[in-house]
Amino acid sequence: MNGNILDEITAKMPQMSKGHRRISEYILSHYDKAAYMTASKLGKVSGASESTVVRYACELGFEGYPEMQRALRKYADAVLTSVQRIEVTDERIGTSDILSKTLTGDIAKIKATLDANDEENFNAFIDDIISARHIYVAGARATSLLSDVLAYNLGLVFENITHIDTTSESKIFEQMLRVGEGDVFIAMTFPRYSTRIIKAVKFAKDCGARIICITDGENSPIAPFSDRMLYAKSDMASYMDSLVAPLSLIDAIIIAISRKKKGEVSKIFERLEEVWDRYDIYEKSRGG
Repeated sequence: MNGNILDEITAKMPQMSKGHRRISEYILSHYDKAAYMTASKLGKVSGASESTVVRYACELGFEGYPEMQRALRKYADAVLTSVQRIEVTDERIGTSDILSKTLTGDIAKIKATLDANDEENFNAFIDDIISARHIYVAGARATSLLSDVLAYNLGLVFENITHIDTTSESKIFEQMLRVGEGDVFIAMTFPRYSTRIIKAVKFAKDCGARIICITDGENSPIAPFSDRMLYAKSDMASYMDSLVAPLSLIDAIIIAISRKKKGEVSKIFERLEEVWDRYDIYEKSRGG
């Protein structure tokens, strides 16, 4: 499939049977809801049988309904507005047992993230960071929370780090004036993808930096510019995205770096503990 799924459906509609056209019409009008429906539910709302929906997916060129649903979700995740996300989440989760359904969903995303990455590529990602002349870290909007965590912890270990302020495009490029060969640019973005991060990645790539990314998959718009990628599964949770799986991946990155630089990290934190204790940074536990 060369274009997005809605374009493909529109192009093929004139040749479809009456039943398949009804399915197409529903998807084109309600892709946000259809992306999260079972084949049975999609058939019911469009006036077709479950088997007709399965045949419809095959007619579009998919191996089956699950593959078509993944394509729909990919499209929906990239374009849904915040209002649409709230409506879709209400339908998916309902109004009862929200705690259990949300946490169970996050567990599934962490498992999917583990399956999407291999240890060899992960270790190479760590080596890219450790061997860099200078490390740049960037995330925008909600993903800036992730970049904050990564940049803060890397900053405790490395002196050669810049956490890019992405609140404006001019600030981004001002902070990247010296980026070049030997540097590593760590970019993070998930649907809906940030155009600022995409532009920053292109700029860093043009300047000769090595691009290593944390994103949701090979179809991410920063993938073509990336030298190495780690994948984390991020899914919509009402108007906000679930960042549990990406944060778990960042935890693993920080732990792996601390293990590889154990001697240096131990000395750094011995010094930090002295400073924290001297200036009463943390509340000391008191007995009695």
